[in-house]
Amino acid sequence: MTQTELRYAHHPDDVKHYDTTKLREHFLADTIFQEGKITLIYTMYDRYVVGGAVPVNTSLLLEALDEFKSSYFLERRELGIINLGETGTVKVDGTAYELNKKEALYVGQGAKEVIFEKSGEGQPIFYINSAPAHHAYPTVKVTKENAEIVELGDSKTSNRRTINKLIVNSVVPTCQLQMGLTELHEGSVWNTMPAHTHNRRMEAYCYFDVPEGQAVCHFMGQPNETRHIFMQNLQAVISPEWSIHSGCGTSNYSFVWGMAGENLDYGDMDTVAPNALK
Repeated sequence: MTQTELRYAHHPDDVKHYDTTKLREHFLADTIFQEGKITLIYTMYDRYVVGGAVPVNTSLLLEALDEFKSSYFLERRELGIINLGETGTVKVDGTAYELNKKEALYVGQGAKEVIFEKSGEGQPIFYINSAPAHHAYPTVKVTKENAEIVELGDSKTSNRRTINKLIVNSVVPTCQLQMGLTELHEGSVWNTMPAHTHNRRMEAYCYFDVPEGQAVCHFMGQPNETRHIFMQNLQAVISPEWSIHSGCGTSNYSFVWGMAGENLDYGDMDTVAPNALK
């Protein structure tokens, strides 16, 4: 079963008038992981898709959205998958790829059948991002062994973190999709600080491994007009190209970042100093 939702793009002058309820309604994706379903949000930000697949008793087939006007999901798209749960299996045109927790799978344009399955007793939780594609690149599984891993931050500034670049052009060829995950070390709670924007592309975050009873305060908005929403474990948030995207937790946690747009330069960021934010 596939459940879909359409989200429109927003002008920053409009968003500055949103209250908490409206911010959460338009940017928070808090129900994308539903047992026995594929749940997808089709955004007007670079035609990006954010969603989740949680197979329980039966396998789940990734079907094309009506909005695509295509015969199958990846007819004109590429796909990134990261497993946030126990070991599971993704089948791409009959080839099975077993994904452990925090492992990724890039699926190129033209793959006609993508199926999500359990591999055993444990419950896989597949996080899905997708963007339009212009070229068919091969399907590639990415683990920590072949990922690009970067250590950043410092415990003195509460932002010591490990960045795992999984689906980026330095690891696998893609059209515009980029994905990876960041792990905050114990005692560190700030992600993406100093904050930044990039008008060349949008971005989405999915927070996971947030301990029970804890939360992440996610900051968004223009640097001179910031807003925040509190988020729980296994929730995602959509970030417009004009918005900062940063968070601070009540404990350490991990999150997946995914983006698409004008270029594939991971370091292309317009950084904002912490004391310049308003």
